[in-house]
Amino acid sequence: MAFTEKLLRVEPPIQVGGRNIKRYHVTADPAGIDPEVEKAAYAILPELLPQPDGTPPATFVVLHRGGDDGAYLNVYSWVWDNALHFAGAAAGQPALGCPDNDTTHFVRQDRSLIGCVWELPPLLHERDAWVRHILTPERPALDAYLADSLPDGTTGART
Repeated sequence: MAFTEKLLRVEPPIQVGGRNIKRYHVTADPAGIDPEVEKAAYAILPELLPQPDGTPPATFVVLHRGGDDGAYLNVYSWVWDNALHFAGAAAGQPALGCPDNDTTHFVRQDRSLIGCVWELPPLLHERDAWVRHILTPERPALDAYLADSLPDGTTGART
């Protein structure tokens, strides 16, 4: 099987459980992720968020519709001022313990996986944006951080 980059789309931030959520969607489908899959993924999101700890309440998620039967939700939340808390969920992927092939039936994942090659590109950008807008300034600028996302494009290298 030849490797092919996927499409990366940035969706507007939302608020869930008192946290500001930046959203990245990854799929090979130019039409984007099916709205029912998106709705189901964000329905499980509250149980994947950490408790507040005084860190600016920011999270970024990667919702990935795989080329197989699976859909994957990776949730990266800033905690302890400069660390990422990870939680994930999957749907339609029996190899990950999903009870069926339904891409709207998300179940929490307790495996130590943090993302596949198509899901990882936002990590470096988000690290740099956190440093730029939260850790470096005299006063953290959460709104600036929330506005600073990768542009739409592909999951591959950017020039």
